[in-house]
Amino acid sequence: MAEKEKKEHKIVSASTGEEVKPGPAKPRPTMTQAAPVGNAVGLRIGAVALWVLAIVFEVLALLVVLGKLDLKFIPSVWQLIIFIVLDLACVIIGAQLWKKANHIKPASEKNKFLFWVWNNMGVIVCVIAFVPLIIIILANKSIDKKTKVIALVAAIIALLIGGVASYDFNPVSAEQQQAAMEAIQTDVYWTPFGHVYHTNEDCQALNHTDQLTYGTVEEAIAANRTRLCAFCAKRDEITGVVTDGADTSALEEAVEEAAPAA
Repeated sequence: MAEKEKKEHKIVSASTGEEVKPGPAKPRPTMTQAAPVGNAVGLRIGAVALWVLAIVFEVLALLVVLGKLDLKFIPSVWQLIIFIVLDLACVIIGAQLWKKANHIKPASEKNKFLFWVWNNMGVIVCVIAFVPLIIIILANKSIDKKTKVIALVAAIIALLIGGVASYDFNPVSAEQQQAAMEAIQTDVYWTPFGHVYHTNEDCQALNHTDQLTYGTVEEAIAANRTRLCAFCAKRDEITGVVTDGADTSALEEAVEEAAPAA
């Protein structure tokens, strides 16, 4: 007996009455399991070690400016640039390690000032690593004008780059982490970019992503995804957790329209 042909259904729009052609099914995003949370203490030790090395490079640059150090085979201006670049590299890498540690084991926000200081130690170290050097370069009258201008510009640029790279634009507190872990017991999902995690892999905010990482809330926060998607919070009725503050009015309207009339 010949197989029956599969019957195709005609889909018609309820509002216009016109036939709607179904589009291709969206492929399911590739799922990757989150990396282990890591050791905050080890990261902090690494950050401090790099910051100490940054200060060493600053001192070497200061010695060049003051004429106390002269590597004969390298011009003075290049000596300064090399030490400034090495100083900057240590400041930035140390700050990234420190921020990573703060997302693994956040500080309490009960004292707002201490909370800010703890989360932005990288910025403070950056100021220490470059501001004294800038002041000495400006005050030194023995260094030639060309070297002075180049060294001053390099130090100021390094200060600005290091400050921006070291600042934590996405801090999280111990209280916020604890509240999220208590409110969400299931796996959460996040994209390769951004600072938001989701409780639903089919969230409307993930419509255009083809790669997701999944793990616990603790793992999401350690990966710098510190806020819950506002759509997921509304959908799952999760309260007491910091969200991304997205406009959920469209979602609310869709839910109201889908709800049966009283």
